[in-house]
Amino acid sequence: MSSIESAHNQPTRSPWVMLAMATIGSVLNFWAWALLSPLGPLFRSTGQLGELTESDVSLLVAVPVVVGSLGRIIVGSLTDSYGGRVMFPIISVLTIIPVLAIPVLALSSFALLILSGFFLGIAGTIFAVGVPYVNAWFPPARRGLAVGIFGAGMGGTAISALTTVRLFDKGESLPFVITAALLAIYAVLAWLIMRDAPGRAVPTTSLAQRLRANATLPVTWMACALYAVAFGGYVAFSVYLPAYLITGHGLEAADASLRMAGFVLVAVIARPIGGATADKVGAIPVLGVVFAVTAVCAAMAAGNPPLHAGGTVAFLAMAAALGAGSGAVFALIAQVTDPARVGGVTGIVGAAGGLGGFIPPLLMGFIYGRTESYAIGLWLLAITAALTLALTFGPVRRLGERPPA
Repeated sequence: MSSIESAHNQPTRSPWVMLAMATIGSVLNFWAWALLSPLGPLFRSTGQLGELTESDVSLLVAVPVVVGSLGRIIVGSLTDSYGGRVMFPIISVLTIIPVLAIPVLALSSFALLILSGFFLGIAGTIFAVGVPYVNAWFPPARRGLAVGIFGAGMGGTAISALTTVRLFDKGESLPFVITAALLAIYAVLAWLIMRDAPGRAVPTTSLAQRLRANATLPVTWMACALYAVAFGGYVAFSVYLPAYLITGHGLEAADASLRMAGFVLVAVIARPIGGATADKVGAIPVLGVVFAVTAVCAAMAAGNPPLHAGGTVAFLAMAAALGAGSGAVFALIAQVTDPARVGGVTGIVGAAGGLGGFIPPLLMGFIYGRTESYAIGLWLLAITAALTLALTFGPVRRLGERPPA
């Protein structure tokens, strides 16, 4: 090993500095990942891209989600091999390309915007980089808190909700240029500051072998189911809530985006709380409360109460539950998974969470287009959360009682 490589591997930074850098990277990439979500309803109302249906808007905001989710499977395993110190700058630089392609090529073509959104999904893979990176820097008793803090980087979607429409009104290129510039600055700083944890476990088998091995672990598929509901529910609402509020409650685009940012902020704050609580009392009790609250709140929202008379409370309580659940799932993974496999397992579980966020917006758009009501979609969420609650106190609880594989 060269002297330069040795220097890069020295523990020259504290775990908290590494956590801070990883979280900043998560914020910026999530910001980029969510750039199209606030603009979808705007494009429909202005006719800038032609006559768009509700399903068209749903597809536009969902494509980056599904690509970013599936990409986590590969990126998580690559992070196991090469480390977060390499992968954080790479993902950030690759994200700049579609971010700049949108204002340059795609703002007058729905097809090109979908294509740009496809590659914008790269930003969503950052999650599979950060979880194993942060996990390696902290002892088991603090991993739930640390990964929860990193996961709060999903608050980048709130920044996007608060700023994208306003910046777009001042100049169509402005939100994309600002995001690209911040990603470029971050990539340079990440390369200079970040280090991989000393003693990081590096797998010796091939990528294909690791993918097969991780896919057969019981914790992988159980955590996939939990995360598909917890994080998937969060992603679904964070990308579709503006459209829901505009169509279902008659709000203006800017007001709807502001309320969506509030939903995201509550979930962001709850995520590290869920992880830290899972460190202290165990992941199973936390997840039990999470899915019970989600089922009740979704059932309340299905009745379409006015926002001032229970609707806002239902959505904010659901945001807190889904955020806490997302943190608790990765606390569970840290408790029962071999550290050398955390990246690969995280990639698969992260993909399930993203896919859990991809399907509901399309389903909600489809249902609304035929019934002019969101009630069926929300009742389906309530039923799904109730079934996940049963899974939590059945097979998942028995898994949590086993020692790490």
